Amino acid sequence: MKRILLIILLISTTVSFTQEKNIVFKEGEWLKYRMHYGLINAGYTTVNVKGAKKDNREAFHIIAKGWTTGVTRWFFKVKDNYQTWFYKDNLKPYHFRRRVNEGGHIISRDIYFDQEEKTAFIKDHKKNKEKTVTADNVQDMISAFYYLRNQDISDLKVGDELSLDMFFDYETFGFKMRYLGEDLLKTKFGKIKCLRFRPLVQSGRVFKAEESLTVWITADKNKIPIRIKADLAVGSLKADLDQFKGLANPFNIIFDN
Repeated sequence: MKRILLIILLISTTVSFTQEKNIVFKEGEWLKYRMHYGLINAGYTTVNVKGAKKDNREAFHIIAKGWTTGVTRWFFKVKDNYQTWFYKDNLKPYHFRRRVNEGGHIISRDIYFDQEEKTAFIKDHKKNKEKTVTADNVQDMISAFYYLRNQDISDLKVGDELSLDMFFDYETFGFKMRYLGEDLLKTKFGKIKCLRFRPLVQSGRVFKAEESLTVWITADKNKIPIRIKADLAVGSLKADLDQFKGLANPFNIIFDN
């Protein structure tokens, strides 16, 4: 199952507003998602927040892993590991690591960002190649998730399209999200008030059409993804939050009487 982790992290392409004073996540936050095709359990994704330090500046170290399981593993084995390091004071990345094994397709790559010089140095370990390209005020696909969770989205109106520049592989991509409104989702934890978004993705290799992905994010200060539904080139995929711990803010769950 290709790009199981990428689908989870597409929620990172949400908004680019003024950063809030307080960071809405903390070291120790851990999220786990269950991926499934219909009734088939296809795999899991975990995202973990740790602490780090670079040049005497405090930083976050995020580790995101995705893997297939059960029957899906026999047909298409996935073992993905994405990591990012970004400073706490401005939430900008300085190092991104990608280790991917998807059905034998292997990617082993590190990207080092120099935000002041507006460059990205890419080191491809598998191909034994190095390259420096322009990268102006960008986030990687993991750091973007945490940067954008920390933005003020209180003024969003239905139909608003939001954008962000994200660096992936060797290029900077503009990505848009359309806000669709609020929903009350029924989950394994109880009912959760969520904000619903639709990324406008490029059709072809993975998705059926531009508007084939829908994401639900908690309407509280945590802003964590609760559910993701996608129509893929072959079949459809759904991801649900399965476990969590270490949230920085209260998780507003509505329990039925």
